[in-house]
Amino acid sequence: MDNLTHSLVGLGIGALVDRSVPPEPLPDAQRVRTRMLLTIGCLASNFPDLDLVLTRLLEAPLGYLLQHRGHTHTLLGALAEAALLLGLVWLLWPAARGLLRTSRRARLAALVATGAGLLLHIAMDGLNVYGVHPFWPFDARWYYGDLIFIVEPVFWIAFGIPLALMVRGRVPRGLLLALLVAVPAGVTFAGFLQWGSLAGLLALAGVLAWIARGQARRPGGARSRAALAAGLAASLAFVAVQAVAMHTARDTIATAIARLDPGERLLDTALSAYPANPLCWSFVTVATDAAHGNYHMRRGLLSIAPGVSRAAACPAPIAGRAMDRDPGLAWQSDERDSLAHLRGLRRANCHFDAWMRFARAPSVAETTATDARWSPPGSPNFSTIDYAGLASAPCPHAVPGWGYPRGDLLRQP
Repeated sequence: MDNLTHSLVGLGIGALVDRSVPPEPLPDAQRVRTRMLLTIGCLASNFPDLDLVLTRLLEAPLGYLLQHRGHTHTLLGALAEAALLLGLVWLLWPAARGLLRTSRRARLAALVATGAGLLLHIAMDGLNVYGVHPFWPFDARWYYGDLIFIVEPVFWIAFGIPLALMVRGRVPRGLLLALLVAVPAGVTFAGFLQWGSLAGLLALAGVLAWIARGQARRPGGARSRAALAAGLAASLAFVAVQAVAMHTARDTIATAIARLDPGERLLDTALSAYPANPLCWSFVTVATDAAHGNYHMRRGLLSIAPGVSRAAACPAPIAGRAMDRDPGLAWQSDERDSLAHLRGLRRANCHFDAWMRFARAPSVAETTATDARWSPPGSPNFSTIDYAGLASAPCPHAVPGWGYPRGDLLRQP
């Protein structure tokens, strides 16, 4: 998930916690608590991405692939991050330190905001196709949600609108609201969002603004948490809708694969969602053909409701165009490779072996390898490794012991 989304969610959680705890008896103390919880929520929601400083421990692209979303994106790591964040607040913020010394409710709120921010970061990163391994060191496997696009404007609106309406001053409040509306509109004109998605986002923004406006008219309405809670509820409802749509997409693809080639065994379907759009999905399937000793990857686009929106109408800048005439499922490309070749490369090339601790859809060319989750087989992306060029280089050190996503391909029968 992008850091703008993490920041907005963190600020929203900090504000929601602040408004869910009885106010401090003194106005100055309350102002310190509000600022402290907003700061803690925002920082906690970004703290796991401190692992970006570790990406230099390995040569590109292994550093980013294996160190990012690494140890700091685990439940065990979150404990250390919570201690570090709260320790920094205590040491570097005298006013917050004084409040934490004297107010039990402020201490509780700080703990809740810290824990919620860190856990939500890990959970939100786990919702997309990239994956996390939150249970390390007890379980080193990758877990993939395959539910949410990595940049999701639903979360921008759900948390950004209530936060913007809390800003004092008509001009800055208006500018923030205009920005929150202008960005989705701009990406719609650029082709990344469908017009129906934009309409849904604007409707959500209108509902949240109406809730906030209604609460502000009541006694104590300025401290009301209704709009923030409604934004959180809308986000959870969107995730639930995406989960239902994802399972529908997965079943549809599995049925199509079984019809195309009954002799194959489908191992995995890596699904990528579209932003603010539960109907459109791109995917890569990984299957084995035991009779020929091959594995087979297919890439395509899917609309789970072609009567509402055809696959060809899914935004092309996200995952390419649907060239197939089928309104629901459009195949884009396929690739076969020998299992013996894949296993031999892993044994002979330690850099390729390290790369396979990340690759979920390994597309192997003559000298390079690419994870096909983010581009058609044979096309480069940020995961592409020149394994042939690295064959004579010393083996990489500090390789995390993550489980092999495609251990099912690497294991000998």
